[in-house]
Amino acid sequence: MDTDAQLSERDRSPHPLGGEEQRSRSSRISGLSPVTRLPRRAWRWLTGGGPLRRAGVLLVCCLAFLMLVSSYVVQPFVIPSGSMENTLRPGDRVLVNKLAYRFGDEPRRGDVVVFDGLGSFVQEKPAENAVTTVVRKVASSVGLMQPAPTDYVKRVVGVGGDRVVCDHRGRLSVNGRVITENYLFPGDTSSRVPFDVVVPEGRLWVMGDHRSASRDGRDHLGAPGGGMVPVDRVIGRADWIGWPFGRWSSVEQPDAFADVPEPRPGAAHGGGARGAP
Repeated sequence: MDTDAQLSERDRSPHPLGGEEQRSRSSRISGLSPVTRLPRRAWRWLTGGGPLRRAGVLLVCCLAFLMLVSSYVVQPFVIPSGSMENTLRPGDRVLVNKLAYRFGDEPRRGDVVVFDGLGSFVQEKPAENAVTTVVRKVASSVGLMQPAPTDYVKRVVGVGGDRVVCDHRGRLSVNGRVITENYLFPGDTSSRVPFDVVVPEGRLWVMGDHRSASRDGRDHLGAPGGGMVPVDRVIGRADWIGWPFGRWSSVEQPDAFADVPEPRPGAAHGGGARGAP
């Protein structure tokens, strides 16, 4: 064996060649900055510990996911009153489609919408402490509590430019076409109070299906905004009833407005309430 030949092949440099592949794992980890090591420590903490910690982490992740979905996609909404009976009943959880009007579409006549009534149905925001607001927001986002007191659910009867009239005989018409509202609460008429309104562009005229038990646009004709709801205040469209199980169904679009003609050009510029015929 030629030992001298083997020794001559060794690196005679006093400083061996560096390189990530030649460093031990422990030296690489010890060389990390505190900022770099933080995610590793956090991951070890999240995945370590006992079953209670893991269950808590899972619960927080689920709540965060639900909050994200309810903020941008679908939100459960607890029906607080009987103003939309029999379509929606008190205690129903409806699933509000928040993507319905996100991509250029706007509310249509007959849609059941959830909206923020601040500035139209409510002129001042009710006082509520910060803790209650946060608890309500989190709980209502998963359908465990009623929504904010300024949130309402109603049916769209008129859109921008429409003339909506209810005469002394309780007949409702939109742009001159009489509407047969087969979704009304049994025994109700379209309205016991006659009205005549022209809906401005960018706003909606909404009413509850249980007309004798609904506070809607008719109750705010003399208030600022004339009871009209701005389109940008609409939170989403109520598309499904998700709870209770026995009422699982979709909220169907009625055909009552199918033959309504389009409003006359320029009619919306004179929007407001008039005396009913």
